[in-house]
Amino acid sequence: MTRRTIAQACRAVLAAAAPADKVKAARAAARDWRLGRLAFAFDVAMPDRPARPDKPELLPPNRMPKRGKGGSERGRIALIHALAHIEFAAIDLAFDAAGRFGERFPRGFTDDWMQVGADEAMHFALLDRRLRNLGSHYGAMPAHDGLWDAAAETAHDPLARLAVVPMVLEARGLDVTPATIERFLAADDAVTARILTRILNDEVRHVRAGTRWFESACREKGFAPETTWQALVTRHFGGLLKPPFNDSARDSAGLSRDYYQPLAVD
Repeated sequence: MTRRTIAQACRAVLAAAAPADKVKAARAAARDWRLGRLAFAFDVAMPDRPARPDKPELLPPNRMPKRGKGGSERGRIALIHALAHIEFAAIDLAFDAAGRFGERFPRGFTDDWMQVGADEAMHFALLDRRLRNLGSHYGAMPAHDGLWDAAAETAHDPLARLAVVPMVLEARGLDVTPATIERFLAADDAVTARILTRILNDEVRHVRAGTRWFESACREKGFAPETTWQALVTRHFGGLLKPPFNDSARDSAGLSRDYYQPLAVD
């Protein structure tokens, strides 16, 4: 029997629309890769866009309702829902990176992004379960699709993808999550705070993986990593790099201030 390929497994994750199906496909793909059941072959293309469930309704960022500071239970649920949506999109981002760019890198690149995808599936499942414990569920509120916009913008260039997704978007999570944890602790929601602490620790590894592979590719091409990153972020990232930055977490992830300080704006 012909073994399923890594590209087929990644595409299956992106093709799954229902949250439970996507989590199941992600776990199966990561497990099969870890156990050597997938051929290291890239025989199918990744889709332009992943499948999405009917809910949540996807709105432009400027039409998203305000969700407050998270002090009330309703505000906390809205914030958890927003975080769950980020993790749901991150599942597709990780498997798209492995399936789209894996053949351009050593096998270790695929190792890393399959593990990242498994982590993101676990993060989503934890947040979705928390929403249900609070009487809500993923899809109960609108969300926006800005994360996939970044994937589409960088679909042609692995360096651009690494520069924008792990090294800008996930790094931003390192900046804002500690304050979010404190907000939940202040509201006596230690359960959600523990989930977010787990996510924060994992995201340091994800940013580290992105930085490591970005620097490896730059060395291979003879590019200066910091200035190359700054040029790619300027070209492909639509937002600004706004302080404050969690410099210690970024340093732990290998993302030094030499990268991002020149692009920081007040």
